[in-house]
Amino acid sequence: MLIFPDPASATTLPDSIPNAKEELQMLKTLPFDELLDRMVSGLVSFAINLAIALLVFYIGRYVINKLYRVTSGILLRRKVDPSLSTFILSLIRMLLYFILIVTVIGILGIETSSFIAIFASAGVAIGMALSGTLQNFAGGVLILLLKPYRVGDYIEAQGYAGTVREIQIFHTIISTPDNKQIIIPNGGLSTGSVNNYSRADYRRVDWSVGISYGDSIDVARKAILGILESDDRVVKGTIEDDRERRISEMHAAEAVDLDGDGIPDDIPDQPRSWLSRMFHRSKVKSKIQGWQDAQVERTRKMMTKTDGNPYVFVENLGDSAVVLKVRAWTRNQDYWNVYFSVNERIYNELPDAGIHFPFPQMDVHLDGRLSN
Repeated sequence: MLIFPDPASATTLPDSIPNAKEELQMLKTLPFDELLDRMVSGLVSFAINLAIALLVFYIGRYVINKLYRVTSGILLRRKVDPSLSTFILSLIRMLLYFILIVTVIGILGIETSSFIAIFASAGVAIGMALSGTLQNFAGGVLILLLKPYRVGDYIEAQGYAGTVREIQIFHTIISTPDNKQIIIPNGGLSTGSVNNYSRADYRRVDWSVGISYGDSIDVARKAILGILESDDRVVKGTIEDDRERRISEMHAAEAVDLDGDGIPDDIPDQPRSWLSRMFHRSKVKSKIQGWQDAQVERTRKMMTKTDGNPYVFVENLGDSAVVLKVRAWTRNQDYWNVYFSVNERIYNELPDAGIHFPFPQMDVHLDGRLSN
């Protein structure tokens, strides 16, 4: 059976919709006492909502700070990259504060759905106006995730070279060797080429040495190799052997298996108590597994060794000199010290071996007929 609405009720339906002008006219017709009562009740209701909103805001801020510290501690214990942890913490704080502000606005009686819609519309408009900035933001996210460089690396990009000091959301700050602060947008860094000098722990050093025509190449090669052999910072042999030697020097107390049981002696024996064995068995097993994995990695590196011995060869025969090319390997942090010190030693010590350094010169021959 169909039930039709009462026409009388249908005609009175629009009157029930609140209208600001009608409300104002109704307030004008109210008696003063009733108007005062409504104002007092409205102020009391607003004061209660304001008190609740302030309470929620301060409680929410306390919770956000607590979560911020807990997340920071977790990232620190997990040894997350400092640049990535800073980005994650700032993003979490911004998101939580946005949720808190929307909640407080809802408690005050403001319609949050319209507020969110206005915020989304404004975000779209701002995003269209700041497309380049958003590209830098996306580039910063890619840099923090893919890690083409880290804080402390020496890089060359966008025509600048320096040490990375900060990786921020929109740009990267590098410090040049003369202590200039260069701010590079992340958009270009994420899409362009970046030369990271700090990625590898060893680098090859090259020198070009010109000797005079007539000087012995073998004598010059022997003198230069003697200079390099006497420098402890220069690799002799393979790079992997030099790396192992330096690691063993840094960690003199290396694990040694004296009893031949296959377990390094620095791993403590299992406790005799069954309860202690139950709690420490997994820890001992993890140490043993880590030691075995290190041995496998060491064996793999020994099978793929890189020759790092210094050598000298003739690069080209120039107009005024025989140019010798000198190449040697050293640790990344010793690169410039080795380069400058060997340069100075070559200049000071090669003349003692009978080697001369030529310089550009021009011989002018006069025709005898012109002299008459």
